[in-house]
Amino acid sequence: MSYLITGAAGFIGFNLCMKLLLRGDRVIGLDNLNDYYDVNLKKARLAILEKYENFSFIKGDLADLDCLKNIFHDHKPTHVCNLAAQAGVRYSLINPFAYEESNLKGFLNIMHLSKEFNVENFVYASSSSVYGNNKKTPFSVDDTVDTPISIYAATKKANELMAHTYSHLYDLNTTGLRFFTVYGPWGRPDMALFLFTRAILSGEPIKVFNYGKMQRDFTYIDDIIQGVVASLDTPFKYEIFNIGNSQTVELETYINCIEEELGIKAKRELLPMQPGDVPATSADIEKTTRMLGFKPTTNVRQGIKKFIKWYREYYKV
Repeated sequence: MSYLITGAAGFIGFNLCMKLLLRGDRVIGLDNLNDYYDVNLKKARLAILEKYENFSFIKGDLADLDCLKNIFHDHKPTHVCNLAAQAGVRYSLINPFAYEESNLKGFLNIMHLSKEFNVENFVYASSSSVYGNNKKTPFSVDDTVDTPISIYAATKKANELMAHTYSHLYDLNTTGLRFFTVYGPWGRPDMALFLFTRAILSGEPIKVFNYGKMQRDFTYIDDIIQGVVASLDTPFKYEIFNIGNSQTVELETYINCIEEELGIKAKRELLPMQPGDVPATSADIEKTTRMLGFKPTTNVRQGIKKFIKWYREYYKV
């Protein structure tokens, strides 16, 4: 087996590559190392991966079709996991065209080549954001998701529709994974846990949106990776799965856990709801458990403890 992982220097991509490398698989990592967040963090992840003989890295962009053709021709991946994308709900309000290039054109490029080179299984990252302001909880993959409230969410819904089309027309095995608020060591600096930890340690106020009346299905990175690997190992003609913890946590509880672990009280700046955000997310994972054996095991308190331990070590705090 050989696995092409896009977004390999990203948070989920790095952890997925590590999991596959440790079990002896051959991994080809692709990343454009863009500056959406600290490139040095991406390079630090990549430096760990490059210690493995069965890892190859290519710096390139999903939107560059010729670059992708060369990768497929030279490395002949049997499996593809497309995690590369322009991330961030709030950033999509500022720079929507970045999402067109990566999440639409880039996605079509890599899915089309997966079809052309007879890839056994094409797995891709969707997002819980496709549920928009869904009033029914927990969110089920059977729910209608035709009303996204951010460009980011709209591109992820578009990916699911494109994958369905390719599965129908060309018998390409595709699986979309709707991730729910991923956190943990090596996480993204634009996510709440990273932002809160950095601000609290610096004595700065944390920005608490919707005046703290938010709920999230925070999902620890190791549990996310368990779901991704299971989906890579279990091809379906076309499926969508929720990959979440199925334990909704109040934002205030989340902040309290960070404060307790750091031993510092946070200064709160209470703000209204941001455009594109939703007040609550909650994953129905019955189908994921039944079909993939997915069972998250890390609660929020354990996950925050592990992240802060990593943060202190990495930033020498």
